Amino acid sequence: MTDFTTELKDRLVRYCAIDSQSDIDSPTTPSTACQHDMLDLLVRELAGIGAADVTKTDYGTVLATIPGNAEGPTIGFLAHVDTAPQFNATGVKPRVIERYNGGAISYPDNPELTLSPEEFPYLAAKIGDDLITASGTTLLGADDKSGVAIIMTMARHLLENPDAKRPTLRIAFTPDEEIGRGVAEALPADLGVDFAYTLDGGDVGELTYETFSADFGVVTVQGVSIHPGDAKDKLVNAITLASKIVGTLPNATLTPETTEGKQGFIHAIDMKGDADRMTLRFILRDFEMAGLEAKGALLRQVCDTIAATEPRARITCEITPQYRNMAYWLEDDMASVDLARAALADLGIEEKDTPIRGGTDGSRLTELGVLCPNLFTGQQNLHGPLEWISVQDMEMSMRLCLKIAERAAASG
Repeated sequence: MTDFTTELKDRLVRYCAIDSQSDIDSPTTPSTACQHDMLDLLVRELAGIGAADVTKTDYGTVLATIPGNAEGPTIGFLAHVDTAPQFNATGVKPRVIERYNGGAISYPDNPELTLSPEEFPYLAAKIGDDLITASGTTLLGADDKSGVAIIMTMARHLLENPDAKRPTLRIAFTPDEEIGRGVAEALPADLGVDFAYTLDGGDVGELTYETFSADFGVVTVQGVSIHPGDAKDKLVNAITLASKIVGTLPNATLTPETTEGKQGFIHAIDMKGDADRMTLRFILRDFEMAGLEAKGALLRQVCDTIAATEPRARITCEITPQYRNMAYWLEDDMASVDLARAALADLGIEEKDTPIRGGTDGSRLTELGVLCPNLFTGQQNLHGPLEWISVQDMEMSMRLCLKIAERAAASG
C-alpha cells in the first residue's frame, strides 16, 4: 500500500507557513490580500500535476477537475484556505513531532504552554503518530490547510494513476470560510457536481451531516459625548451601555462555555469603540430555526431594555443570516452520506456522526442546492495555540476520499 504520510506532512508544513488569515472587517473578496498567496500557489500546483480546467474565479475560489475514467456521479471535494481571525496567525512556524511518545508537548516560543494527553484524551490515542503543531504563539492553520493538503495529495495520486477507478471529480479551494463568506452565489453552478464533501472535520471517522444554523448580530450604541469636566447630566457613555447589554444577556446559561451537545448560544465576539459610540458583534447559533430565532429575539429585547433606561442614547440591533443546518436538506437525500458510510466501512473505520457545533462551507453549499456533508481530517484544538493534527489521521482521510471515488465509480 502506498505511503502518503511524507507528502501530506510536507504539504501541510508548507501550507501552514503561509499567512492566509481572513478579516471580517474587510469588504473585499477575498477579505485579505494574503489569501491570494495560497490560492495562486494552488493554481500553480494543480496545473503542475496535470489537473484540468484549473482556474481562479473572480470571487477568489480555485477550481479544477480530475477527469474520470468510469461512469458515476460528479463529486466535489472542497477545503478552505483561510485561517481563523480569532487568534494570531502571522508568522506560523509549523513543527513536526515524529513518533509521538505519549507525554506532554511543550512549545519553544511559549514555554508556559503545554499540550497534554490528560487534558486532551484524543492525543493519548496517537502514540507513535507524527504530529504537527505550531510553535506556541500562533495557531497552526490545519483548519483547514489539512483539507487542502489531503485533496492535493489525492489529486496528485489520481492524476499519476489514470487506471484508478473514479468518476469525474471537481476540486474547490475557497477563501473566507472562517468569516462565513466562503461560498459565493455562483459557486454551485461553477462547481458543477451532483454532490460534494468538505474536508474540514476532526476525529477519525467523523462524518458530519448536521450542523448549527447561524446568524450574525451587530449592535451599535450611540451615546452623547462631552468633556468629562462638564459631563453632569449630559454625558451618555456608550461603553457603559454596551457593557450593560453584555451583562444583561444570560451569561451563565447561553454562552459557548456553558453549553454543549445540541444547546445553542449567543456569543459576544467583539466590542470596539469609545465613550461616544460602541459596536458589539455577536454570533448566534442553534440546531433548530425556532431556537435561533428565539436567540435573535432575546438579543433585540435586551437592546430595547437597555435603550429604555437611557432615551438620549440610540441603540440598534441588526441580525443577518450566515448559514443553515445542512440536515434540513440532507435528511431528504442521504445518498452522499451513505456513500461515505460505505467507504468508511470498507476501510474498517468506525463512523462518528455527532452533530457539529459549528458550520462549514458545506452548510451554505447545501442550502444553495449542492448537498455537501463534511469529512474528518484529524484537526484538533482549532483557533488557538494548542492546535495540532496527526499526519496518520490525514492519511486515513485521504484514503477515505479515494474509497469514496472508487465506490462511486463502481456504482456508476
